[in-house]
Amino acid sequence: MGFLALSGCAAAVADPVPVASSAAAGAPIVIHDNRGGNVLRMMVRRAELERSGREVRITGVCRSACTMLVTLPNACLHPEASVGFHAPRLPGTTIIPPMVDQMMAAHYRNGIRARWFAEWRHSLDIHSISAREYVRLDPQTRLCVG
Repeated sequence: MGFLALSGCAAAVADPVPVASSAAAGAPIVIHDNRGGNVLRMMVRRAELERSGREVRITGVCRSACTMLVTLPNACLHPEASVGFHAPRLPGTTIIPPMVDQMMAAHYRNGIRARWFAEWRHSLDIHSISAREYVRLDPQTRLCVG
């Protein structure tokens, strides 16, 4: 089975669960070492990935806007992946634009959402956590199998 590699992101689960629909829908889409980017563009990409019906495997490093992909219903986080959060900002500045943090938060759940609002959305520094820590904070997230 082949993989389509894209710059990527990460998601995890305490007990890995296979995605039943991935074989029928085609090869998994791999999001690998994705450092984020424009939040609006990532929201469009997220919708495309969800509509694809294919498994989305987040591997390596997933930072910034990439973190919005972890909660896709067809996504899984590689057990060795790391996920990094920081305040959204205008490119090349330290200016945090209004409402962008809320747009990102719409894609976070449980303990991840709580940490986002409590600390990460205000920080210009990356706060990285492991895939397993992500799953501990958001047990709905799945670790990739195989």
